[in-house]
This record gives sequence, structure tokens and C-alpha cells, in this order.
Amino acid sequence: MLDAFSRAVVSADSKNAAIGGNELAALRAYVAEGNKRLDAVNAISSNASCIVSDAVTGMICENTGLIQAGGNCYPNRRMAACLRDGEIVLRYISYALLAGDSSVLDDRCLNGLKETYIALGVPLQSAARAVAIMKASSTAHINETNTSGTNPDETRFRKMETIKGDCSALVAEAASYFDRVASALA
Repeated sequence: MLDAFSRAVVSADSKNAAIGGNELAALRAYVAEGNKRLDAVNAISSNASCIVSDAVTGMICENTGLIQAGGNCYPNRRMAACLRDGEIVLRYISYALLAGDSSVLDDRCLNGLKETYIALGVPLQSAARAVAIMKASSTAHINETNTSGTNPDETRFRKMETIKGDCSALVAEAASYFDRVASALA
């Protein structure tokens, strides 16, 4: 598992050079955005159960056959496994976002995920759809745009006291981790 600092060192070592200007600038930006990064991870992890349960519910609403007898979310133990897997994926995305590097997600979560799901008979399209819903919800939490939909002033989810400013880079980074999961399932 790498973080932004380890990645810079490994990159410099592979070039047989010292950490230079571009790497130092990237590390300075990483440190400068540290509180925003922590706020983003906190927003996701504080709402993880809600994000995952809403994603699984949305996936099932789009494909009600999943909860019918013989469906992949029937009986309750399969539904519990689906929720558990969603929370695990979300946790590893949070780790990657905190570290600023996807290696922990790749090594510990995505390595062999598709093969495991195929062996277990998990419908990959449904799993990818749940990941897409989690992506939308998580990025809304990072941007603090999560509302009930009917009244923008009324929040349905817990909002955090956060550092104000542009979080578009963090949203894009988090979205890229969700996209990595979705492409690993494709």
C-alpha cells in the first residue's frame, strides 16, 4: 500500500533520482489540501451505512427480481452479504482517498473481485450499478450537496463542519476510485 509520499519516493527511486520539483509540488498540494481530504473521508465514513443501504435499495428497485425467491438478494443472508460487500468496497475507497493512492483499493479489494463474484453467481451488472449509486451519493456528501430533493434547504443526511473551498479535485479523485471498482466488475 502506498500513500502520496511513498509513491513519490518509489517514483524517484525507479528513475534513480532524488525527489524533484514536480514531486515536491504534488506533495505540497497534498499537504495543503489535507483538511479537505480528511473532511471528505469523514463525510463518506460517517454516512457509510446510509450510502450503502441506499445503493443496494436503489439497485433492487431497478431489478426487483433480486429479492424474489431465487434472486441474488434472497434470502436475508444474501442481502446481508450484499450490504457487507458494499461497506467493504466503500471502506477501501475511503482508504484510497485518504492515502491519495489507489494501491490499497487495487491490492486488497479489487484483486480477484470479479472472479470471486462470478464464482459466487453475483450479477456483476447489479454490483456495478450499486457502486454507481454509491459514487453519486458519496460525491454529494463530499460536495455537501446532499439534500432530500424536495427542499434544498432541508438536509436528509448528516452534514459535516468542513473546511470551505473548492472540493472538485477531491470529488474527481473519489469518483475515479468508484470508476476503478466499476471497471473491475466489467
